[in-house]
Amino acid sequence: MPSIRTRWVATAAAGLLLGAVAAVPTAPATAAAAPPAARTGTSATASAPATASAAAAAAAAQAVPANDWLHTDGNTIVDEAGNQVWLTGANWFGYNATERVFHGLWSANIEAVTRAMAQRGINIVRVPISTQLLLEWKAGQPLARPNINAYVNPELDGLNNLQIFDYWLDLCEKYGLKVMLDVHSAEADNSGHLYPMWFKGSITPEDFYQGWEWVAERYRDNDTIVAMDIENEPHGTPNDPQRAKWDSSTDQDNFKHACETAGRRILAINPDLLILCEGIEVYPRPHADWDSPNTNPDLSPNYFYNWWGGNLRGVAEHPVDLGTNQDQLVYSPHDYGPLVYEQPWFQGEFDKASLTEDVWRPNWLYIHEDDTAPLLIGEWGGRYGQDARQDKWLHALRDLMIDYGIHHTFWSLNPNSGDTGGLLLDDWTSWDEVKYNQVLKPALWQHDGKFVSLDHQVPLGGAGSTTGISLAQRYSDGGGDDDVTAPTAPGQPTASDVTADSVTLTWAASTDNVGVTSYQVLRSTGGAPATLVATVSGTTYTVSGLTAETSYTFTVRARDAAGNVSPASPARTVTTAADDGGPGDDGCTATYTVTSSWQGGFQGGIEVRNTGTSAISGWTLTWTNPSGTSIGSLWNGRLTTSGGVNTVRNEPYNGALAPDAATTVGFVGSGPSTTPTDLSCTAS
Repeated sequence: MPSIRTRWVATAAAGLLLGAVAAVPTAPATAAAAPPAARTGTSATASAPATASAAAAAAAAQAVPANDWLHTDGNTIVDEAGNQVWLTGANWFGYNATERVFHGLWSANIEAVTRAMAQRGINIVRVPISTQLLLEWKAGQPLARPNINAYVNPELDGLNNLQIFDYWLDLCEKYGLKVMLDVHSAEADNSGHLYPMWFKGSITPEDFYQGWEWVAERYRDNDTIVAMDIENEPHGTPNDPQRAKWDSSTDQDNFKHACETAGRRILAINPDLLILCEGIEVYPRPHADWDSPNTNPDLSPNYFYNWWGGNLRGVAEHPVDLGTNQDQLVYSPHDYGPLVYEQPWFQGEFDKASLTEDVWRPNWLYIHEDDTAPLLIGEWGGRYGQDARQDKWLHALRDLMIDYGIHHTFWSLNPNSGDTGGLLLDDWTSWDEVKYNQVLKPALWQHDGKFVSLDHQVPLGGAGSTTGISLAQRYSDGGGDDDVTAPTAPGQPTASDVTADSVTLTWAASTDNVGVTSYQVLRSTGGAPATLVATVSGTTYTVSGLTAETSYTFTVRARDAAGNVSPASPARTVTTAADDGGPGDDGCTATYTVTSSWQGGFQGGIEVRNTGTSAISGWTLTWTNPSGTSIGSLWNGRLTTSGGVNTVRNEPYNGALAPDAATTVGFVGSGPSTTPTDLSCTAS
């Protein structure tokens, strides 16, 4: 659930769940290439005629599994026959809150809402719950009289909240929907998600594990529930009393260990459930560890920050290990736009490319690109049509998920999510048609104009559905539109700006029948096997951190949206220069801007621009703090301060600048917003 997710905000209002939705037109839906199971048909409508014949459906039913359990294969999710699937759904909250039942049943009929989700192409529903709720159910203490309108829901009259949940699972089976459970908080509390940990007060880590074991055992034979999202948005910073970390220890606050432990205990009961591990909020930079303070004495940062649940950098060094059931693991980051919080990457200009390079790839997209495991964006969404930057972010993330076939569940169905609104309007019956059609619908799994169910037998929307098909029907034609064509090999890299420790590589683009999404740069030395050093979107990359007077061999491979990888390019061997210890060439300018100020502080940015005629591989900024000022935090650069003089060096991802290209460093300072007089930039 979105809320206050960053280092700068210390408090949050308890009433975040309440608020009216508002959305107005319009931005065109983007039809982008997608992997085989993620092929979309953006021309589909809610009333498209049925096309699958009964004969085809019958034949398909004989060729596919009777069960709907899912597994992973590299970065894809597949059924028991190995057919690739795409989980595209939404969140419906309430069971996590004090009401302990779906919100909206005070106004809407439970079957009408469920049927509408299925008919509109949502094939999985993420259901937030709490450990407290599970423990109550485990103890035989369900809520006897939940908050439902018996006049609107006569079928629920007299049922407790567990019986209502079971009734709803039957509806999901009827309409071809699958379910993912998400422990949203330790306590049943509308604001419980604000607490950073999966244990709280009397609810211990062992209670957390036992709650998961109880629900896994209760529904072990029910393949309507196919996935378990172990904990919602573990978070916290080094300055907080409690914070979640990610490493290979067995410490109580290590979420990697908690997700691993819960996952293994669930899979010991039902080895066919998908296990989702979310990210955390902060992760140590290369020079720091979990004992480091938030900043050094010179105020240089020690941690990378991201959204709550959105930081999965630790997977590279400390992947989750589910043992013999590793093929059930899915990583699940969350991501939101500027109307939820003004993150640093929303300052100034941004687009899909900058978000991919600066935020998504280093925090979680690399997991998909490295074929480590599938990704499922467990929460994304927000208000639409109110802010151009918000709409730009929504379109960018939606298109990225379509491009890569990334699984997702939209936040939220509920209109009473205060900072995002919902797919439903305040009457809990009408849909926000603009948000649905312009944002979500293009990213729902469709085939030949029909929405695809994750159920092999039941079409999405139920028997006789005119808008959906079953998984058996989807693969009744053998999946003939699957993309199995790899891109052509990229051109041989050319080398420029060779220094003692870096080289800039540039290559001719590959071609592909659908579209190239990224390039992999590989390096080898002395006949050793090539290793992956970077994944980039463009056709140039500056390799840094090399050793002087050493020969390196580089090749490049292309990857398309379906995951097909090209042959390697012809190799390029480069010998780095001798290290003369001299300064870099002066080929950049720095422009200092104050974007906002307040009593005692200010926020600003420095644009670094390559003013030379050739690419640069790095840059350094220096300036003296004007009297009474200091820099408190800085992003997109590495800050050191000595004697009032600030030095900022590029990050690995923004040092390479083509001629006239620019990047921006952001910062927050204290004191008056005085512009320094000696700001300089040195290129290398």
